[in-house]
Amino acid sequence: MTPAVAVILGLSVATIVLLLVAFFTTTRQDRNGHAPEAPGETPPTPVETAPPLPAPTAGRVGIDYPDPRTIKVGDTIECQGVRSRVLGALYLSWQGNQWTEYLLDDGTRRYQWLSIEMRSGSAGEPPHLEVLLWTPVPAEGMIPAKATLSVEGVDFFPVDRGTAAFRGEGVTSMPERGLLDFADYRAADGRLLSFERLQGQPWTSSYAQPLAPGTISIEKGQKG
Repeated sequence: MTPAVAVILGLSVATIVLLLVAFFTTTRQDRNGHAPEAPGETPPTPVETAPPLPAPTAGRVGIDYPDPRTIKVGDTIECQGVRSRVLGALYLSWQGNQWTEYLLDDGTRRYQWLSIEMRSGSAGEPPHLEVLLWTPVPAEGMIPAKATLSVEGVDFFPVDRGTAAFRGEGVTSMPERGLLDFADYRAADGRLLSFERLQGQPWTSSYAQPLAPGTISIEKGQKG
C-alpha cells in the first residue's frame, strides 16, 4: 500500500468516525429532550422529584369566619353550642401587648371571660389570633407564687406576671379605669391558669380553654 493510499484510507476512517460520533450525539440529545448544559448554567430540576403537595391552608379571619376582634358590648356570641350575651369588656395593655377580655352571660348566672389577643409568634411560630375562654375557679386564699404552683394535683409553671392598665366598658364589676395585677401559669399538658386582682383586692383565679377563632359566631347587637 502506497503512502498516498494509506493517507486517503486514514482520512476516510477518521471521517466515518466523526460522522458516527455526531449521529450518536444528536440521537442522545433528542432522547433527553434538551441540549447539554452550557458552562455556568443552573442544572434543571429533575422531573422525577416532584414538589410536595401544599399543606391545607387555614381559614382566614374575617373572610372564612367572623373576626372575634369585632365583638362589641351588647353582641350575642355562640361558642361550643352555648349562646352568651356580651355584658362588658376590658381593654388591657402591658409592655406593648394589648388584648381584650369580654364578660359573657349565658343566662344561667354562670359568667365567663373570653380573651382575644393577637400573638406575634415566637420560635418560628407564625403570628396567630389567640382566643381563650376563662372559667372562674375557687382561689381558696391562694397567692400566686413566682415558682411552680400545684393545683388539684397538677403542676403549673409561671409564664407571665405583671400589672396591666385597663379601660372598662359596659358591665364588668370593675372600675372604668385602673390597674390589674395578673400572674399566668401553664401546665405540661397545655392547660392555663391565671390569677388576677385589682390592686389592693383579693386574687381571683380562672382556668383557660383555647378556642379556634372559627368556632365563634357573632350576632351583632341592636344599635341605638
